[in-house]
Amino acid sequence: MDQEIALDQRGQRCPMPIVALGRTAMGAGSGTIIAVTCTDPGAEYDVPAWCQMKGATYLGSAAEPDGAVTYRVRLT
Repeated sequence: MDQEIALDQRGQRCPMPIVALGRTAMGAGSGTIIAVTCTDPGAEYDVPAWCQMKGATYLGSAAEPDGAVTYRVRLT
């Protein structure tokens, strides 16, 4: 089963959620799923763009009860 890493980036503004995603991805292996939860509205575009640039798979997003959104990425 793939490892899943949760990153709580609520309250962080662009580009910090993507910076955190990139740093976490550097230390994680292929197949790892990273779930980034954030309130930055730009992440809706930034996370899929990061996946495209890095060759990762964008798994989608889900709204959280507190208004944040969790974006899931699988590293390849």
